[in-house]
Amino acid sequence: MAAVVTFGEIMLRLAPEGMDRFVQADSFGAVYGGGEANVAVSLAGYGMDARYVTKVPAHEIGQAAVNAMRRYGVDTGYMVRGGDRLGIYFLERGASQRPAKVIYDRKGSAMALAQPSDFNWEMIFDGANWFHFSGITPAIGKNLAQITENAAAMAHQKGMMVSCDLNYRSKMWTLEEAKVVMAGLMGNVDVLITNEMHAQQLLEADVSGYPTEDTNLGQEGCAALGRSLSERYGFRTVAITQRRSLSADDNRFKAAIYSKGEIAFSTQYTMHMVDRVGSGDAFTAGVIYGMKEGLSLQQTVDFAAAACCLKHTINGDVNLMSTAEVWELASGSGSGSVQR
Repeated sequence: MAAVVTFGEIMLRLAPEGMDRFVQADSFGAVYGGGEANVAVSLAGYGMDARYVTKVPAHEIGQAAVNAMRRYGVDTGYMVRGGDRLGIYFLERGASQRPAKVIYDRKGSAMALAQPSDFNWEMIFDGANWFHFSGITPAIGKNLAQITENAAAMAHQKGMMVSCDLNYRSKMWTLEEAKVVMAGLMGNVDVLITNEMHAQQLLEADVSGYPTEDTNLGQEGCAALGRSLSERYGFRTVAITQRRSLSADDNRFKAAIYSKGEIAFSTQYTMHMVDRVGSGDAFTAGVIYGMKEGLSLQQTVDFAAAACCLKHTINGDVNLMSTAEVWELASGSGSGSVQR
C-alpha cells in the first residue's frame, strides 16, 4: 500500500509523576511525541506504511526521538539530522476542576531552524499517496510555514491526498497570524480535520443561528459547517470533532464527517481520562485509515471516534491500540470488562 507521509516536530515531553504540579516535582517522566508523529505511530500500528518527516539533532537525544518512532514501526528514513537541540514541552496533568497545563521550550530547536533545502520532497513523496500536517507545524516559524506550503503544494500537484488538522495553539502564534497562514494553505488541502471553534477562528466559518446540543453544534449545524467549508475551500472531506469538558478527568466526545453532500455521525463517548494528549491525533489517524481503506463514511467516523476515545486510556502522546481493539469499541463493546 502507498505510504502516508506526516510532517511536523517531534518533541521530548517531560511530566511530573501522577497528578503532581510543576512546583511539587522532583522528577519528570520522559516520552516523545508531537501531532504528526502521533498520527504516524497510529497508522503504523494499523499496518500502514507511515513515513514521518522532521528534523532532529544528530546527538543522543535526537537519536532517542528517532528510536521512539522506530519502536512502533514508523519509517524514520526521511528524518533529517542537524541543529543543536530537540524541542521540549512540559505537561502538568489536570485533575477535577484544575486544568492541565503545557509549557513549551522549543525556541531554537532543530525543527524551528530548519531550512527548505533540508527536505527533498520529490524523494520523500516517492511511493506515497497521502501527505498530512497540522496547524502546529507552520506555527513553529516563518520557515516552517513556507516549507509546509511547499510540501502541500507539491503533494497536491502530484495528485496525493493532503490532510490538515487545523490545530491552533495560542502559545505559539497570534490568532491573526494563524488566520493568514492557515487560510493560505487550504487551497492544497483535500481533507480538513477541525473543531467548531478553530473553524470559526481561523477560517471564519459562520455557524450562527444553528442550535447547539451539549454546548456543541447539533447535526444540522455540523452539516452546514461541513458544506460551507467544502464549498469555500474545495475540501473533499471535512471531519468535525466535538468535545464537552465536564472536568479535567471526564469528557464527552463525538464526531461527524461530511463528504460530497453526505454526513455521518459517531456515537457519543463519556470518558474518564488517563491522558488526553494525542487524542485528536488518534482521531485524525482514524480518518486517514478509514479513507485509505475505502471504508464508508459511517464506518470511518465510527472507527476514528473510537480510536480517539481509546487514546484517552493510554499514558503518553501516542495511541497504542490495534485495529481489532478499535473496531471492538466501535461495534458497541465498551464495558471495559476484563478479557479472559
